[in-house]
Amino acid sequence: MSDALVSFEIAENPPKRLDKALSRDVPEAASLSRTRLARLIAEGAVRVNGVVISNPKAGITEGDTVEISVPQAEESHIGPEDIALNVVFEDDDLIVINKPAGMVVHPAPGTPNGTLVNALMHHCGDKLSGVGGMKRPGIVHRIDKDTSGLLVVAKSDPAHQGLAAQFEAHSVERYYRAICYGVPDANDPRLRGVRGVSFEPGNIMRINTHLARHKTDRQRQAVLFEGGRHAVTRVRIVEPLGQPAVAALVECWLETGRTHQIRVHMAHAGHGLIGDPVYGRRRKLAEKAIGTGGALAARSFARQALHAAVLGFEHPVTGESLRFEAPMPQDMSDLLVALGGERGR
Repeated sequence: MSDALVSFEIAENPPKRLDKALSRDVPEAASLSRTRLARLIAEGAVRVNGVVISNPKAGITEGDTVEISVPQAEESHIGPEDIALNVVFEDDDLIVINKPAGMVVHPAPGTPNGTLVNALMHHCGDKLSGVGGMKRPGIVHRIDKDTSGLLVVAKSDPAHQGLAAQFEAHSVERYYRAICYGVPDANDPRLRGVRGVSFEPGNIMRINTHLARHKTDRQRQAVLFEGGRHAVTRVRIVEPLGQPAVAALVECWLETGRTHQIRVHMAHAGHGLIGDPVYGRRRKLAEKAIGTGGALAARSFARQALHAAVLGFEHPVTGESLRFEAPMPQDMSDLLVALGGERGR
């Protein structure tokens, strides 16, 4: 197949750099992201007034004619695999999946196959129109391997760019359900002394720190107050668990979306998630409060008790407001009941 040719003129008052001017003025219908444009410049696919320009910092002026040769989408190196998916919503531009615990989102050196992307390559087949120049699903956010729940994946470049912009602007609605040790209550005097933890009206705990990769354990994230990336999590008690309460079903929502954010923030506040093998520090819950069965269920729970329950966003192509809910999976529902809570919350 021949390359597609995108032609346009630079509008008035352009940025001084070629890459920034192209990002501003390239026709929206071309669906070329800043990253893709940078790659095309480096590949010599951009002509200005008939001359190939491969320097992204090159100067540009109003009225210059730009031609970009855009190659047809290439086949991905990621192989399709016939793995069952729980599809919540799908159209030509995106797909929403309720991911089970235990499934990795994207292939990596330690997990080259059996991932959500492998499954999507099979499920979508030739319906993938190309993301970033390659026929592959566009991953705009991830949830951990052992976290269950909702995530949205782009099937086209316009959808990928539109969804990425919403995640970058923190306008996507994301609510998680978690079962944690202890009860994160404003009346707990201990929490008043935890740096970065405060309470808002309605007994909502706000955790405000920076996060960065741990200096010695590269699989972990660490809480910082200088450096790293800003991260804010809010937490609301849904149901205290036990008599007296020794755990809680909580709802968490993200102002930012960082790696392991809820898990590391809850551990920082002293309310690590039950079952979390990295941050949870398994505790022995009092059998008098939850019974022998409850104590055993908490001690043997095989993953972090975290579920991405709600996902809401604006459809990046149609503009429609979309909101999806995924019920709590069976293992978390059973744990909740064992701890004295109500099933299926």
